[in-house]
Amino acid sequence: MSPTRHFIATVATATLLAPVAAPAQQGNPAGSTPSSQARAPAQAPNPQDRLFVTLTGQSGLAEVQLARLAQDKGRSDAVKRFARRMQEDHDQANQQLAAAARQAGLTPPAQPSQAHQAEYERLARLDGAAFDAAYLRGQLVEHQKAAQVLQWEMNSGHFQPLQQFSATTLPAVLDHLHDVQQLLGEVTGAAVR
Repeated sequence: MSPTRHFIATVATATLLAPVAAPAQQGNPAGSTPSSQARAPAQAPNPQDRLFVTLTGQSGLAEVQLARLAQDKGRSDAVKRFARRMQEDHDQANQQLAAAARQAGLTPPAQPSQAHQAEYERLARLDGAAFDAAYLRGQLVEHQKAAQVLQWEMNSGHFQPLQQFSATTLPAVLDHLHDVQQLLGEVTGAAVR
């Protein structure tokens, strides 16, 4: 396993094991005295922020690329509608991520990862129902990964605009995940958990 893949696998595992941030407490948490100073959020991006921008940027670009392919090659009208929604939603999210990244002094990626490109090439060789099922299975995995990476940034990132992007994007990703689960069940006839 390459060092990069090992690091990404480690991050994914850590994300699954990390506790979800608790809602803000009311009153006097932990017996703070009036002279206690609240920790100000960090303003400089940390390594997690940098990795987040790379992973999320590459994934978002791939989502748009795959959605265009699905609109051309998809057999089911429902798959084509879903792909059109993915293109629109991810185009918008990509713009928002790029703006937050630039505020952090980071440059978002200009193209999908090699793994995403290989997935595109694999799907481009398929047609009809086989394409629809493979595209939706890929969407299921990508949206599961995206939800984990967004939660990881919310818990581990330091740059507030990137954390805010994560918090506002996560509900849409979870909505996409729900929709792709239902659609995959309809297209393949199998229940998806």
